[in-house]
Amino acid sequence: MKLLSATILAAAVLAGCGSMSSMTGASDTPTKTVDGVLIGPNGMTLYTFARDTEGKSACNGQCATNWPPLMAPDAAKAMGGYTVVTRDDGKKQWAYKGSPLYYWAKDAKAGDRTGDGMLNGAWKLARP
Repeated sequence: MKLLSATILAAAVLAGCGSMSSMTGASDTPTKTVDGVLIGPNGMTLYTFARDTEGKSACNGQCATNWPPLMAPDAAKAMGGYTVVTRDDGKKQWAYKGSPLYYWAKDAKAGDRTGDGMLNGAWKLARP
């Protein structure tokens, strides 16, 4: 009986460990998709900038004040369609399919999409 109980306990512990790794493992991405649009960890809409070149942000200085980049930790690694670009200031930023990702400073709450089409269409909603 004791052996059976120990076996059941061990199986339960191992099953729990497996589910923990799936929640926090490398499959986690820096964004989520809501209504066909990428959103950042803070729930705010993300955008791409037509003047960026693949893997390079053209939005620095005052531009980055209005369009804050989706920053990546220094140790961030590419995963799936996500890559990491190095900004002019040396900091890291997430990109999706080569396009750096940004927030729009004037979006006030989750779900706002007021930056779409700004600057003669140069700013677009980031889509998966």
